[in-house]
Amino acid sequence: MANTRKNKDFNPNNCPVTHCLNLIGGKWKILLIYAISKNCNRFSKLQRAIPLISKQMLVNQLRELEEDQIIERIIYAEIPPRVEYKVTDYGMSLMPVIGVLQQWGLKDLERLSA
Repeated sequence: MANTRKNKDFNPNNCPVTHCLNLIGGKWKILLIYAISKNCNRFSKLQRAIPLISKQMLVNQLRELEEDQIIERIIYAEIPPRVEYKVTDYGMSLMPVIGVLQQWGLKDLERLSA
């Protein structure tokens, strides 16, 4: 599949933060990585877990994460075919980053409710 993402390779100063955001930035990718890591590994489960994401956006985001080798798509030779997603070892290296974001979010929600 040809790379059609507009900003994926935009990083004129070779900034590591920009590089990271090019891979996992946006509204849905971190949520998808987290959900898949917690065994929410089928398309229909992901749709139920994140009901505000459109079907097409879910397809696109999963494809991009797969293309970037953050998740793996596993097709089981069954009738009907079953597809599951798994976070790769490379993708698992993002879990500490997601954990820090989660902790920051919890503290900020506490701050806002105080």
